[in-house]
Amino acid sequence: MSWVNTGMQALIPTINRLQDAFAQLGTSLNFDLPQIAVVGGQSAGKSSVLENFVGKDFLPRGSGIVTRRPLILQLVHDQHVEYGEFLHKRGQKFIDFEMIKKEIEDETDRMTGQNKDISPIPINLRIFSPNVLNLTLIDLPGLTKVPVGDQPPDIEHQIREMLLTYISRETCLVLAVTPANSDLATSDALKLAREKPCLQVDPQGLRTIGVLTKLDLMDEGTDARDILENRLFPLRRGYIGVVNRGQKDIVGKKDIRAALDAERKFFISHSAYR
Repeated sequence: MSWVNTGMQALIPTINRLQDAFAQLGTSLNFDLPQIAVVGGQSAGKSSVLENFVGKDFLPRGSGIVTRRPLILQLVHDQHVEYGEFLHKRGQKFIDFEMIKKEIEDETDRMTGQNKDISPIPINLRIFSPNVLNLTLIDLPGLTKVPVGDQPPDIEHQIREMLLTYISRETCLVLAVTPANSDLATSDALKLAREKPCLQVDPQGLRTIGVLTKLDLMDEGTDARDILENRLFPLRRGYIGVVNRGQKDIVGKKDIRAALDAERKFFISHSAYR
């Protein structure tokens, strides 16, 4: 069926252009391409998971809610160039990925202010690179329960409704990100994937993949093997385990390639994961 994949690869850029045209008119194209939505609590490691798809640092980081607007990230495989382009700054190529990060921060503040408020209006970013597959990823605000700054008292409800808008679509694959050093039984990401609006379109749970982050931060003598082998809290699509860069790694400018090498060494050296 390689011809199907080839056809989809050719179709995606055309649909991307149509989506841009409709967005500039203030409306949306009623045509759902497959998307991957990344959901999880604050500090679950969503940013690291997303950046691994691109192989670059480009997402804002910090404490509390950092993602305060949906980021629709369209990855376009191009063998000859590597840059980012925002829909709200069409024609301007961002070669420096640090400037992409700054633009996401500035555009978020422009819509929501600088005191942690949120907005459902997405930021559209397209990244062209020889190192990516043609995919559409959605970075969504982290689930939270306690409002801070200018956030409304019902911040938890607002974020939940925003997330359900995306993950309830039949064409949306859900990456439910949960830290391995927390209690999976209380994972907000997994609970959300099982809520009624999602179950109505995905009753078998075929669209949800669990992502366990921070495996290296689990208590000494413990491991996540039972979860990764889908014996505990089973999902139809199972789980993927990852080791993120810590804050010290990020401050020290440890790049993603080095982080992936460290992750590989962790799995090779840990007896539970050999």
